[in-house]
This record gives sequence, C-alpha cells and structure tokens, in this order.
Amino acid sequence: MPVRQAHLTQVANGGIRAVVPVPADQRGHRLRRGSRCGRPPAFDRETYQQRNTVERCINRLKQWRGIATRNEKTATIYLAGLHIAGIFLWSAR
Repeated sequence: MPVRQAHLTQVANGGIRAVVPVPADQRGHRLRRGSRCGRPPAFDRETYQQRNTVERCINRLKQWRGIATRNEKTATIYLAGLHIAGIFLWSAR
C-alpha cells in the first residue's frame, strides 16, 4: 500500500474529518472518486470557522519572538511566556 493511501486510511479510521472546503471545480471529481482518496466533498462550516479563529490566535502569539523561536530552556518558562502573551492579547481586544 502506498504511503499516502496508508496515511489516509489511518486518518479515516481515526475519525479525523477535513474542515477545509473543496473548491467548486473539484466537487464533481471528488464525488466520482468517492472515499478512495482525498477529503470528502462536504465540510462543516462551523468547524471551519473555529479552525480559522484558532489559526489566527496562534499567528498572533507567534508575533512574540520568544514563543515563535522557542528559545526558553524549560517548558515551564515557555508556558509562562504563552500565558503572558495570551493575557496581553486578551486585554488588547
């Protein structure tokens, strides 16, 4: 079994679903292929919006040099930096 197919089988068995919408010009192609390969032709809009929110938050956190580069020597210091950055981002809203 090719690596890609094995990976997709493992993802499907794990219950992981794609949340990225399929472009309109690819919907028919995905429907013809079925579950053999690729993501399904439908997606959950609410999950996609939540994913977008999380990605934007991570992007804002990575603007902090210490968080983006992970220069801290211990996990405790890194976690403290995450908390401080989170507090600043939350208070700036």
